[in-house]
Amino acid sequence: MNLFSSPVPAAAQAGRGVRPSGARLAGGRGRQPRRSGRAGERVPRAGIRIQVSLPAGLIAAITLAGSFAPVAIHLSPLLVAAPTSTAAFARARFTACVALVASAAMLVVDRHDGLLHSSILPIHIGALLAVSGFVIAARTLHDRDLRELHEVRAVSEAAQRVLLRPIPERMGPLRVASVYRAAAAHALVGGDLFGATRTDHATRFLIGDVRGKGLPAVEDASVLLGAFREAAHHHTTLPALAASLELSVERHLAQLTEADPEAGERFITALLVEVPDDAGIVRVVSCGHPPPLLRHRGRVMALEARRPAPPFGLAGDTPDDYHLDVFVFGSGDTLLLYTDGAIEARNASGDFYPLQERAATWDWEGPGELLRHVGDDLDAHTGQRLDDDLAMVAVQRPPVPGVGQGPPPPRSPHPAEAAP
Repeated sequence: MNLFSSPVPAAAQAGRGVRPSGARLAGGRGRQPRRSGRAGERVPRAGIRIQVSLPAGLIAAITLAGSFAPVAIHLSPLLVAAPTSTAAFARARFTACVALVASAAMLVVDRHDGLLHSSILPIHIGALLAVSGFVIAARTLHDRDLRELHEVRAVSEAAQRVLLRPIPERMGPLRVASVYRAAAAHALVGGDLFGATRTDHATRFLIGDVRGKGLPAVEDASVLLGAFREAAHHHTTLPALAASLELSVERHLAQLTEADPEAGERFITALLVEVPDDAGIVRVVSCGHPPPLLRHRGRVMALEARRPAPPFGLAGDTPDDYHLDVFVFGSGDTLLLYTDGAIEARNASGDFYPLQERAATWDWEGPGELLRHVGDDLDAHTGQRLDDDLAMVAVQRPPVPGVGQGPPPPRSPHPAEAAP
């Protein structure tokens, strides 16, 4: 399942990320709010009543006051406030109706003031209609821009679903959860990436971070993910898979360099992880990416790579260029993969978020609960301000009743390392 996100158009919240896999919209099968226009906004019936009552009450109050005010005091020009204020929250058609009603009310007030056959009445009505025309035109442009924004957001959500496919909650014997949060407001995609695929007897994961932002970063991420989804089924070892991914990234950047000489400076930090079904281990190849966190027998440790390779785009193209690290990953253990958007997030004082230190104090009940806990704690640390995209994947080998988790790992620079 994917957390911290909502379907369009509510992605402007702090989550702003991948829509939860298999999530249900709040409210179940209850009555849905009424749509208020083609822009796709939903307005409940209570909101519609307020939209009607506010201009109606304003027109009624001014008309009543003008009907009892001294003849020398002309209150009818105040009726222009009804359509102008209505345009702030209602659509152009409703604003036009309010303007017509206000014009009729102006006739009533000016008749009371004895202006029915004077030259002032056309001036009053003309001014009201002119101002109403301007605000209606502005509201029409606003509604058009709003419709375009919803269309762009819908396309963006579709692109993210293609780029970052939701990871199933179950992959073989593993429980999995993932989350993506874009730093840019209203963005659904960015330069961080994750992917997962099943092979015959294992589950393979990829998490990475593209150098740069914007569409070039999204393009680089799509190339690496596409290559991973295909190559993961054709290579028996992670070093061979990493070499294949490097060749794909090199070809991609070489093609871009012909049109953009600076494309050769782009690269992607990444982490390849393989969890076999029938062995209590996890295999890791690091390409300049932050180390994952492992919770084993109540202890949280960073799985530091002995010889990390350079990022994709700068690494070697043979399996010998990549070192395979193997660590304990037994029954009940949980692995947390993340991008540097988590560990480089700062609070108001400029302090980095201490992910490993905080994680050591939590109860890692399950993948979904873990990611929710990380997200809430990260928001509390940063005040819900992210300067970089964030992707996380949590993987748990569920506890097996009656099966122990093995001896505790030794204390060493690689405390969880095990034989392949």
